[in-house]
Amino acid sequence: MAKLLELDHDYFVDQLGEKADAHVRFTYYPECPRPELVYGLKPHSDGTILSVLMVNDRVGGLQVLKDSVWFDVPIVPHTLLINIGDQTEIISNGIFSSPVHRVLTNLDRERLSVALFYSVDPEREIKPADQLVDENRPALYRKVKIKDYLVGFYGRFSEGAMVIDTVKI
Repeated sequence: MAKLLELDHDYFVDQLGEKADAHVRFTYYPECPRPELVYGLKPHSDGTILSVLMVNDRVGGLQVLKDSVWFDVPIVPHTLLINIGDQTEIISNGIFSSPVHRVLTNLDRERLSVALFYSVDPEREIKPADQLVDENRPALYRKVKIKDYLVGFYGRFSEGAMVIDTVKI
């Protein structure tokens, strides 16, 4: 990704800092008698730099939003899904975008997922890379401290708000 943006090849790795954060979430979605009324996980983007999802090999439900239309993410057995997060969107000045996605419940089948989230050191600040900001492409995001961003992310998650909108200029 750094190479595509013509940044130093370790640019994103360097942004992580010495105390980068990683956490894993195991999620169980039971069968749901009224799937038209209940989300497994409401629409959101990931607040991290990168997420790795072990895709369920038997049950779909993951959808991504593009141009106001929800698309099913196909089931491809034995794969990992890599998802760009909000932190990457900020650092790339919006060139890479953090997709809005959701999980639907299923009437007949339970679903399991495992997601691994990578985040910049909570004490660090991020902003658009200087090399990606100029008079033709101004900064789209303000500088933000990661721990403050994540507090906002988790605080607004239950409201269904996209916290990345709070750091847009």
